Amino acid sequence: MLDVRGLRKVYEGSGRRTEAVRDLTFTVAAGELVCLVGPSGCGKTTLLKCVGGLLEPTAGEVFLAGRKVDGPPPGMAFVFQEYGRSLFPWMRVGQNVELPLKQKDLSRSRRRELVADALASVGLADAAGAYPWQLSGGMQQRVAIARALAYEPEVLLMDEPFAAVDAQTRADLEDLVRRLWRERGITVLFVTHDIDEAVYLGERVIVLSASPTVVREQLKVDLPDERDQLTTRVAPRFAELRTHVYEQIQAAKRGAGPVRKDTPPPR
Repeated sequence: MLDVRGLRKVYEGSGRRTEAVRDLTFTVAAGELVCLVGPSGCGKTTLLKCVGGLLEPTAGEVFLAGRKVDGPPPGMAFVFQEYGRSLFPWMRVGQNVELPLKQKDLSRSRRRELVADALASVGLADAAGAYPWQLSGGMQQRVAIARALAYEPEVLLMDEPFAAVDAQTRADLEDLVRRLWRERGITVLFVTHDIDEAVYLGERVIVLSASPTVVREQLKVDLPDERDQLTTRVAPRFAELRTHVYEQIQAAKRGAGPVRKDTPPPR
């Protein structure tokens, strides 16, 4: 579904040149949930914006279902970290969710149907008439997720979407993403700085190096499909996987060379 080939991004301006992403190549299969994790400042957000067509890469290409991405493609939706800036406070929740649907050739009744279904899916069926500022932070991020779902995307890009909410809300939202992914079969590329979150959510974790970024490792998460916050996070295998990813990121911070693997760490 997603094919990233030799992606490179260099920022230039004011006499300064910064190579944020050096050479990133990876794929995401249709219906897969993949988490990207790496050291702080390694270019995760830059990468995601290039994949989503919001930034033009300096070199390399991104393909969505075989079509080259040269701008925001119609089959992709984005959920940002700062939900307070991505929702319009003067528009009601239902209007926020409906807004991107107006770009599609849909009847008004179909738009309303998609909005109602998306809000119900995130547990906000009764919130359509509220304003975002009347909702908690976690509920606002649910609205942002509902807006993405209503668009019926092939691929959902999520950029550290739970970094600004409290721990309990974060756990609830993680389980929400897992449930929606399983129910709807959407391909998800999820960027996070939280190692535990990456291992808990993903079928696969792509570990990035320090900036300028390359793929350090691709790790298959061989945990059961059915996961929950209590039993999964205390399972010995979960601890092994998170420890392995943590060690890889610490090594990346020290500047160790990239290590490419496609198998999980030994038991």
